[in-house]
Amino acid sequence: VQLQASGGGLVQAGGSLRLSCAASGRTLSNYLMGWFRQAPGKEREFVGVIRRSGASTYYADFVEGRFTITRDNAKTTVYLQMNSLKPEDTAVYYCAANSALWDSNRYRNSRTYNYWGQGTQVTVSS
Repeated sequence: VQLQASGGGLVQAGGSLRLSCAASGRTLSNYLMGWFRQAPGKEREFVGVIRRSGASTYYADFVEGRFTITRDNAKTTVYLQMNSLKPEDTAVYYCAANSALWDSNRYRNSRTYNYWGQGTQVTVSS
């Protein structure tokens, strides 16, 4: 599956952005979909994940209820709605697809994801 992330940009602290991840090549519903981010000089970190049906989502602690992941399997698109953005949210955001069965011990591990989008830059100014 090919993934294309978009929607990044420059926003002031407290603002919002919605990132999109468009999939092509295979049925999106076959995949667990995750979002990760990487800030300059830091390792890539888990942001959140949505299960195949879209019924369940899980987030990193730093999200603190500010982000929401949704998916539209018919439109083969996954979204990351980010509200109340902070300067420390500045990073390149990546979407990723995981074809493995659900494993609550593994979804935060970027190495378990098979396919990655190219990333979209999010910059939050103070």
